[in-house]
Amino acid sequence: MGSDFKTGENNPSPKTVISPSVLLRRKAFNLFFLTLNWIAVAIGLGILFWILGFLTIKGLQGINIDLFTKVGGNPDDGGLLHAFIGHAILTALSVIIGVPLGILIGIYLSEYARYSWLGKLLSNVSDIMLAAPSIVIGIFVYVVLVKPLGTYNAIAGAVSLALLMIPVILKTTENMLKLVPDTLREAAIALGAPRWKVILSVVLPAAKFGILTGTILGIARIAGETAPLLFTSFNNNFLSFDLFKPMASLTVTIYQYALSPYPNWQKQALAAALILTLFVLFSILFAKWFLRKRYRV
Repeated sequence: MGSDFKTGENNPSPKTVISPSVLLRRKAFNLFFLTLNWIAVAIGLGILFWILGFLTIKGLQGINIDLFTKVGGNPDDGGLLHAFIGHAILTALSVIIGVPLGILIGIYLSEYARYSWLGKLLSNVSDIMLAAPSIVIGIFVYVVLVKPLGTYNAIAGAVSLALLMIPVILKTTENMLKLVPDTLREAAIALGAPRWKVILSVVLPAAKFGILTGTILGIARIAGETAPLLFTSFNNNFLSFDLFKPMASLTVTIYQYALSPYPNWQKQALAAALILTLFVLFSILFAKWFLRKRYRV
């Protein structure tokens, strides 16, 4: 009995032998689907570079000094100074409103309501807000802020953009804070630090790069929005700083000028679209370079 008995270690199961035909079929399927992937990548990149190339060629034809120094209104002799300034004001106001709220709600969901029903409810609502069409947000703000005041206004436009920005910053902040190891929190609490001090001095610094990235993504999200502004700040062909009146924005001006029958306005619309695209692109690249530099230091 003992001489013929062999343990599992001394008698391993035989290796599976793959026949050449099966191996050839697997390689053929792999090559086929890999080819499909590369074709899809080529089509996607081709369309992207075609759009960017068309925008660059046509946009450069409309860039001149008058575009940045003159106010629009005249189809033959005008610029987009009012749209650049108005868009900057709307974006700045939305950042002032949206960034603190997004970060604070993200901190609450991650640090105080991670396992509560309220936290799960707010997290699900933020997921829905991420997928909500921007025009729906614009109609909501129109009912809440435009109709009661009786006029389109810049405040309503900034609020609509902030509502689009908050879910992006909120989810990024929540996810980045959850990635911070709990051992850091426990160590700080063991030293006697209160919870708010732990969050402010330990958790947030550990996740600051991710939170800043989320903020940049939120700003990029609202930089090219048009639909909510059509229902809130509308537009203005003149330079205005009154926050309770209609205010020009670059995206709505691009929309109106591109549909106009005037060739000069169409050139200015393409030039503004190119400038807006480059602004978003270089802002993201600069932020990544700055974060990488700070991290190395």
